[in-house]
Amino acid sequence: MVMEQPVFNPFDPDFQANPYPRLADLRAADPVHETPIGMWMLFAYDDVLRVLRDPSLSVEDRNANVPEAMVNPAREALVGDRSRGSRAILNLDPPDHHRLRRLVAKVFTPSVVEDLRPRVQALFDDLVAGADARSETEFDVISDVAFPLPFSVISDMLGMPEGQDRLQLRAWSGALVKTLDPIVSDEDFVAALAGGDEMNAYLRDVIEWKRATPGNDLLSALLAAEDAGDRLSEDELIDQVFLLFIAGHETTVNLIGNGMLALLRNRAQMELLGRDPSLDANAVDELLRYDSPVQASRRITLTEIEIRDRLIPKGCFLLTSLASANRD
Repeated sequence: MVMEQPVFNPFDPDFQANPYPRLADLRAADPVHETPIGMWMLFAYDDVLRVLRDPSLSVEDRNANVPEAMVNPAREALVGDRSRGSRAILNLDPPDHHRLRRLVAKVFTPSVVEDLRPRVQALFDDLVAGADARSETEFDVISDVAFPLPFSVISDMLGMPEGQDRLQLRAWSGALVKTLDPIVSDEDFVAALAGGDEMNAYLRDVIEWKRATPGNDLLSALLAAEDAGDRLSEDELIDQVFLLFIAGHETTVNLIGNGMLALLRNRAQMELLGRDPSLDANAVDELLRYDSPVQASRRITLTEIEIRDRLIPKGCFLLTSLASANRD
């Protein structure tokens, strides 16, 4: 009897409910996996590490031969000439990546992050107190804490205006975040485009305001950051802000939600952490490993490459399964 070869299918309801058994099957049977739609996936730790550290690979979509199954002409027509996000630091190859990294690193320092600790704690305490006041029996980790907390922290870091503006910014950000899901409805796609347009226009107004009245915040510091006469352009600055609000927000929401669920399902680990709070840093690292808030990261081949005797052509999307590698 011939065993059926496992196939990576993120749309399978069983996979969405718990991807790890299927990832283990793929890692054992076909660690360098060509998917039915033409992308390649890596599931073994050593292969994932090698690819993520390989400077000869690209992150820029313009270098990819996009598989036909991934092309949606109707949505491409709606997007038009928008290029928002293409100048974000995670979407650029060297030397552009190195240039932006030098500028951003001047202001995004460990001390800046550490100084946020009291504010983050105060925001968290307020959110929990507010949830307790609303209900004595129910507490929703996602809507009560995980979603609003990182949004407020990012807004504080950037020095965004308070009040109604932040509520509107949160709505636009929420619409854009849905585009990170494996399946995006046409309605959500259109809403994300509209939210992105509104957010883009709003951020340009905020930047103009910050130029006139700089403060002690990350956005003012990014505006002032300079390296050998080089500064971020307004478009580059906006794309970094988009990155913080979308990718930075979503990953933190996922970590809090996944982490809380993992602890509730492993009570001994929760009790251990409760008895010894000094384990907090290690606990966060372990929760990042155990149920990855980002399940995969992509690269694009600029030449034909060989991995485990499999030849991957030039211009292919190569997805590294972080979730699988972290369980290898």
